[in-house]
Amino acid sequence: MKDLFDRENEFSTFLETGLDLKDHLAKFLQLSVEEIEARLPNSKDDLASLHPGSFQPEEVASFYEDKVGNAHLLELASWHLSSADYIAETLRLQKMFARGQVLDFGGGIGTHALAAASLPLVDHVWFVDLNPINREFVELRANELQLKEKISFCRDLESTGKIKFDTLVCLDVLEHLPDPSAQLLEFLQRLSVDAIAVMNWYFFKGNQGEYPFHFDDPVLIEKFFQTLQSKYIEVFHPLLITARTYRPLLEN
Repeated sequence: MKDLFDRENEFSTFLETGLDLKDHLAKFLQLSVEEIEARLPNSKDDLASLHPGSFQPEEVASFYEDKVGNAHLLELASWHLSSADYIAETLRLQKMFARGQVLDFGGGIGTHALAAASLPLVDHVWFVDLNPINREFVELRANELQLKEKISFCRDLESTGKIKFDTLVCLDVLEHLPDPSAQLLEFLQRLSVDAIAVMNWYFFKGNQGEYPFHFDDPVLIEKFFQTLQSKYIEVFHPLLITARTYRPLLEN
C-alpha cells in the first residue's frame, strides 16, 4: 500500500500535486495534462450552466447522478487544487480522528477517501457518491495509488450493508441535500457508539447566486441545527477551519 504522506512534511504530496490529480484526470478522461489545465479554470461556470434554475427536492438525486457528468469532476478538481492549503487542513483533521470503518459520504473526487485508506488505524473506507463517473474515477485513483484493497465504492448508504462506522467524513455535502436534517438522523443509525463525525456545511447560494446547487432556506437550516444540537455533541479540535467534529450523544 502506497504511503501518501512523507515524514518530513506529511501533506507535501497533496500540496504539490493533489495526490497526482491532474495525471489521474488526464488518464481517466483520455486527455493530455495540458488539456486538463486548460479546462479547469472554467469548470465552475461549466457546472453552473447545467443548473436548470430551480428543481424540486426529489429531483436532486437524479440531477447529481445523471446530469452533471464530467463537469462535476472537473469543478471539484479545480477547487481542490486552488484550495490546497484548506484541503490539506481537512486531511490533517481527518488524520486526527479516522480509524476503523470509515464512511466518506459524498466523496467527490476521492481526496479524503484515498488519504483515509493510507492511514494505519483505518481498516476500510466506504466511498459513497451518487455520481457513477465520480465512483469510476476514484476507483482508478485507488488503483494508481495502490489503495484499492482498502476502499469500497457505493452509490448510496444503503449499498454499504449494515456496517457500523467508526468515522464519518461528510465535507461540503450537506448544503446540497434537500433535507440535511434527515441525513443527520440516517447517519446516527449507522455510527458506532464512540464514532467521530467530521462534517462541514455551507448553506448559502452566494451574493450573486454563484452557488446555485446549495440550499439556503431558513426553515431547512433551523431544522438542521436543531437536529444537530439534539443528537450530536461537538468534540473540540484545535484547527482553525470550518470543518467540525462530533460524536453521537450517548442517550441516542
